[in-house]
Amino acid sequence: MTMTLTTNDAPSAPLPETLPELCLTAFRTHAKADAVNQKRGGEWQHIPAETVVCRVRAIALGLAALGVRKGDRVALLSENRPEWSIVDLAILSLGAVNVPIYTTQAVEQVRYILEDSNARVLFVSNKRIYRHARAGIEPVEQLEQIVFFDGELPEDARAGDSMTLEALEQTGAGIDRREPEAFEQHVSAIHADDLATIIYTSGTTGEPKGVMLTHRNFVSNVYAITSALPVRPTDVALSVLPLSHIFERTVYYVFCWNGVSVYYAASIDQLGEFLHEVRPTIMTAVPRLFEKVYNRIVKKGTAAGGWRKLLFEWALETGKLYAGLCDRRERVPPLLELQQDIASRLVFSKWRAGVGGRIRFFISGGAPLSPVLSYAFNAAGIRILQGYGMTETCITAANRPDDNQVGSVGLPFPGVEMKLDAEGEILVRGPNVMRGYYNRPEETAAVFTPDRWFMTGDVGRVDKFGHFFITDRKKELFKLSNGKYVAPQLIESFIKQSELVNQVVVVGAGRKQPIALVVPDWEALRDSLAGKAAGVANVNQRGPSDHVALSRDPAAVRLVQREVAQLTASLHDYERVRRVALLPDELTIDGGELTPTLKVKRRVIDEKYGRLIEELYEGAGGKED
Repeated sequence: MTMTLTTNDAPSAPLPETLPELCLTAFRTHAKADAVNQKRGGEWQHIPAETVVCRVRAIALGLAALGVRKGDRVALLSENRPEWSIVDLAILSLGAVNVPIYTTQAVEQVRYILEDSNARVLFVSNKRIYRHARAGIEPVEQLEQIVFFDGELPEDARAGDSMTLEALEQTGAGIDRREPEAFEQHVSAIHADDLATIIYTSGTTGEPKGVMLTHRNFVSNVYAITSALPVRPTDVALSVLPLSHIFERTVYYVFCWNGVSVYYAASIDQLGEFLHEVRPTIMTAVPRLFEKVYNRIVKKGTAAGGWRKLLFEWALETGKLYAGLCDRRERVPPLLELQQDIASRLVFSKWRAGVGGRIRFFISGGAPLSPVLSYAFNAAGIRILQGYGMTETCITAANRPDDNQVGSVGLPFPGVEMKLDAEGEILVRGPNVMRGYYNRPEETAAVFTPDRWFMTGDVGRVDKFGHFFITDRKKELFKLSNGKYVAPQLIESFIKQSELVNQVVVVGAGRKQPIALVVPDWEALRDSLAGKAAGVANVNQRGPSDHVALSRDPAAVRLVQREVAQLTASLHDYERVRRVALLPDELTIDGGELTPTLKVKRRVIDEKYGRLIEELYEGAGGKED
């Protein structure tokens, strides 16, 4: 191939066409001593690039010894850890197809994915994850081998067809010593248009669909993102989002290609600790993370009382005003510049320290981030670049550090085409777009126009500068009784700004006004009630046993309802939420209300809480306004 590409601060090199070529070339070029990193036994273990390459070779050849060939499906069920990425590259180096499975996936869906993809081998992280998914793994007849990352096999593992990753590597390492050319022969046989992965969408309805992505889909996306975002070999990244998801997985390949040191967090619970230890310079996240951080900061800043509370509130309002003017490209008065500088030194410096003190920018995806939160973080000197993509399209767009339009998902990456159809639906075309849905030709045809534009199902708009704004999912828009259409995700993004709100779902199809079902932040709700001397019985009880009583208490409902009404007051009158119900139980994956990517299954919500919704509309004499 005649094209060449210069990575950020790296020399020109022929353009690799496949993921193994891309990543292995990058490992050898950058030769980082801390290419991938994991905390074990209280200490960070740094794995050099050379070791990663050796392990990829050994695991790939070990799989070949098991009979895995080009095109075979190999499933991967694990939390974030170095082995996820190493095994991924080993699978791809054989020309085999990686089928990732979320650790939170329902058992029946684990079985469906294994059987539908016809996976021959399954990698599992540890005993705990195996036992969660065991009932979905055991009945799968075509599954020939289960390989466990950790050193011990579970006592209840399938007899005769289970082994450790260490044993697999030892086999492969022996082959590599005897036949050093074998690995390169496998890699050289892979082509850009070969299938790299089948990722099963977690869809909010029906069975998951297997999205087929080729090496070209990923590699073209890596180069496009690299050419648009300043990702450097000196960067340090903290990986906390699931690698089973297209967002984090694609970004890992970008980090790899650009020589970024990647530190893994297996759980969101480790985030606070790891931010201080790793001090990342670049990181991916989802809006829910920023919402939680913001609410925690606001709660701490206002709890101090006295002049400290006044200083915090002044700094926050000053910062939002300053960030808003900058975002709208308006002149910032000299006095406000001075005030912002004071706020930055006295208040916002603590925010920056809280995320490690050297973050250059976050990349946010998965859902809209409210402008209020964006302004607050921007004012604090913490840049959040919203982006956009789908499993079917990889990552198609993002804001840039020097062109960060709040509320938008930014500009398309080079080589990626995006446009709106007559109904406002976003269409995408380019080398990043999937081959199709596995074994579903009719459903594949249904999402493409005749000239191969992929219909995303997202509704949006474009400003005069070319920034795309996502309004909502086309299927999730609902019509009120007055004929007006409502975008629930937009309204939910406003409501989530409240420290009293943990989760929220907006409903109201066929009604005059939307309503909100809210799962409160129980601690914040109790504290607010106590502070207002609301007289709620058992307000100091902390256990979950009083959630039902508190969710039905009129004072608690009124408090949340007033806050929600205030937060949605800037919307059109027909979009404003004036009535809420409090849900005593959190919406969960296991409960069936959320997908593994934490998207709300609105049909399930409508069915599960149908009576409550009716009661809410029938209250107050049947009035809906």
